[in-house]
Amino acid sequence: LLLLVLRPGSAGLSGYFGTKSRYEEVNPHLVRDPLSLGPSAGGSPPATCAPLQLRAVLRHGTRYPTAGQVRRLGELHARLLRRPAESAACPAAATLAAWPMWYEESLDGRLAPQGRRDMEQLARRLAARFPALFAARRRLALASSSKHRCLQSGAAFRRGLGPDLSLGGDEVEVEVNDSLMRFFDHCAKFVALVEENDAAMCQVNAFKEGPEMKKVLEKVANALCLPVEELNADLVQVAFLTCSYELAIKNVTSPWCSLFTEEDAKVLEYLNDLKQYWKRGYGYDINSRSSCILFQDIFQHLDKAVEESKSSKPISSPLIVQVGHAETLQPLLALMGFFKDDEPLMANNYAKQMHRKFRSGRIVPYAANLVFVLYHCDQVNASKEEYQVQMLLNEKLMSFHHSNETISTYADLKDYYKEILENCHFKEECELPKVNVTAVDEL
Repeated sequence: LLLLVLRPGSAGLSGYFGTKSRYEEVNPHLVRDPLSLGPSAGGSPPATCAPLQLRAVLRHGTRYPTAGQVRRLGELHARLLRRPAESAACPAAATLAAWPMWYEESLDGRLAPQGRRDMEQLARRLAARFPALFAARRRLALASSSKHRCLQSGAAFRRGLGPDLSLGGDEVEVEVNDSLMRFFDHCAKFVALVEENDAAMCQVNAFKEGPEMKKVLEKVANALCLPVEELNADLVQVAFLTCSYELAIKNVTSPWCSLFTEEDAKVLEYLNDLKQYWKRGYGYDINSRSSCILFQDIFQHLDKAVEESKSSKPISSPLIVQVGHAETLQPLLALMGFFKDDEPLMANNYAKQMHRKFRSGRIVPYAANLVFVLYHCDQVNASKEEYQVQMLLNEKLMSFHHSNETISTYADLKDYYKEILENCHFKEECELPKVNVTAVDEL
């Protein structure tokens, strides 16, 4: 009785879960049919173009909460259990005290069964969209971060394609490549100045203490009949994220959702987006510059496919699929200049940013995917039109900055990103400054 099966309209909060959003939030047609390719977005390549190579960077599928989040939820739940039993005055608190706390720390961010389905179904949709590339006996190169949820996501993606690709039956060979999929861990400058530097998150911390969050905090404390000083922004956020986990993992509306209105959800989404912005997005240059190792690797493989095609050789890597994290994709998209607002996200401009482009739940939900497709085109007017590229984010065609079109010549795309391709060197970007400056000055 405590877990109500999701009904239309009961998920009014679900558009605001940020990085904990279901993939279906960005592609609602998948709720009805998980294998649907959705409404045609147009912008198809000319009929005389054939795909040569597909390079996909995926975020892992739906996962369980991390051990830290489970601990915080356990702490909040324990407080509700210790409350005096005056359920008439506080029905929400009584309901939540009776809620079975089933999350365990051992789940620690592992892939949920829904996460495996996310990946299998994504594989089947990509194969349906690009049948020539996913044809029998085509080689699939599969790489992943070392995290269990990513390895399992890679294996599930492989399973979704069936036994026809020449990877040796159903045997899954997933290469672990943290230097590409977890580049942020290997970037000393990012780790020291952003990841481990509290001052770098000053906007996030200021918003936690700001008027919008205070209002949500007081409302939740009131609903739970707890003194407001017993709660903080992190505990309120974990209650909100529990609502998101129950929806993503079990497809149910959790009683935790009843604590929040859509207005509260927008505030909590902004808190999540502020963190993503300052830690993984445009907040500091090093966030995105640290991803140039992955960006350059993508173009090296595209270059190789172009060279092989020009020499009439078979394409050695027609399919390259790599599984990483929201933290892999978000900096890469920032490096390429996508979802950049005119003004930075700040603690004091929440109202101004209501229509911001930078909404992490629209960009990197569970199973998010960025796909580059390289085409070879016949009957073209100029030789540079022979090789063309499309980019899809979450299975939707993206417009390139330099042309506002959804297809670009490969030469024009490389020219647009020339500075990053030639001058962004991971080793130099990620070196800690030698001089003794404070972290914030350096940023």
